[in-house]
Amino acid sequence: MSHRLTILAALFLIAISATSALTQVPGKQKISPSLSLTDAGAWKSVQKGVEFRKITLERTEPGYTIDLKLFRFDTQWFVPRVLRAAQYQLKAASVMTLVERSGAVAAINANYFDTDGKPLAFLKAGGQAINPRVSRSSLYSGVFGVKDQRPFILHRDDFLSEQADEAMQSGPLLLLRGAPQAVTGLPLRASRRALIGIDKEHRTVIAVTDNLIGGLYWAELQEIFSAPQWQVQTTDLLNLDGGGSAQLYIKAGKFEEFVAGTVEVPVAIGFFTK
Repeated sequence: MSHRLTILAALFLIAISATSALTQVPGKQKISPSLSLTDAGAWKSVQKGVEFRKITLERTEPGYTIDLKLFRFDTQWFVPRVLRAAQYQLKAASVMTLVERSGAVAAINANYFDTDGKPLAFLKAGGQAINPRVSRSSLYSGVFGVKDQRPFILHRDDFLSEQADEAMQSGPLLLLRGAPQAVTGLPLRASRRALIGIDKEHRTVIAVTDNLIGGLYWAELQEIFSAPQWQVQTTDLLNLDGGGSAQLYIKAGKFEEFVAGTVEVPVAIGFFTK
């Protein structure tokens, strides 16, 4: 009898242990009520001073998945520059073409433009003001710039042209000095996004959502790029032109990644070795 009780007790303990183990298996992590993180990925070095990471997200209602592809550049080894297709006698080009023509390691699309490829807000490249007007539109609330090879992101109200060797105005500005910025007067819809940010170590982070349908909302981007648990933690984050313009290309040694857009762009942000 005691032997049978011992066996039953052992089986009971095994069952409890199995149940406990199941409850500890991590499930999908919620970003928002309709968006979950299914694979956080990890930062992987692809070249000295460059890291890559892919975050996989899942949307419900309607159901689809999104790959958020990110690159992080150490400013000790890399400097960003504003690239114009016009420098290479082109009206517009893919970011892959601009990388190949310029000798950059990577590039991401940049500002908004009209049907003629002209910038819709402030743009300064190669020390020349292509569009000297700082737009007051609710969309163009931020500026990405470079001064003495150091990148920065500012609110457009705090920006002066002489502060930058190169700069481009875009938006909305999503994070500034770690604080989420209010997004007003813009459609609240999920869309394909391109972004540039700066983290606490002053590394430059670029990202594009690689998806054909749907995308991310402003508040979801603010959460992903700032909350400690997602391990991106940019203090400053600026939205770039999205939709069909959103594209990214990098060729670092044997590593190559291309998120293609559906249209060519007149301006990009390139990353060059110092």
